[in-house]
Amino acid sequence: MKAKDFIAKVTAMALPVCEANGLDLWDVTFEKEGASFVLTVFIDKDEGVFIEDCEKVSRTIDPMLDAPEFDSIPSYMLTVSSAGLERRLCKQAHYDWAKGKQVELNFYKARSGSSSLVGELVEHGAEGFVVLCGGESITVADSEVASCRLYFEF
Repeated sequence: MKAKDFIAKVTAMALPVCEANGLDLWDVTFEKEGASFVLTVFIDKDEGVFIEDCEKVSRTIDPMLDAPEFDSIPSYMLTVSSAGLERRLCKQAHYDWAKGKQVELNFYKARSGSSSLVGELVEHGAEGFVVLCGGESITVADSEVASCRLYFEF
């Protein structure tokens, strides 16, 4: 089974579990970290995510992942986590949610001498990202952006 198919199946399993517990499923990732793999289910809710929320989701989906259809997946560690303050934005639904909020765009190649840009997300669409930075509207193509995160200044 390909990683993207595995992620899709885990997403389909985790979504009703999250909804039943009053949580939003933010994202699911399957990434190699060092010599091992980590399956991470990111959850969210308006009043904040607590360890008990992570535990409920983990304890519910963990036995489901023992199904024979997942035997071809390399050994991994399951993690359930809050999406976090500086959460990764990677889906159109994330960008729509983040409109009007501060984001940080990290570039593949420096742009105007900088490897990143922080500003208010105005739009994400066919043109790419439109960010308001210092009163100036800046458009950045998707192909230039390595990552986009919600920006939080401590």
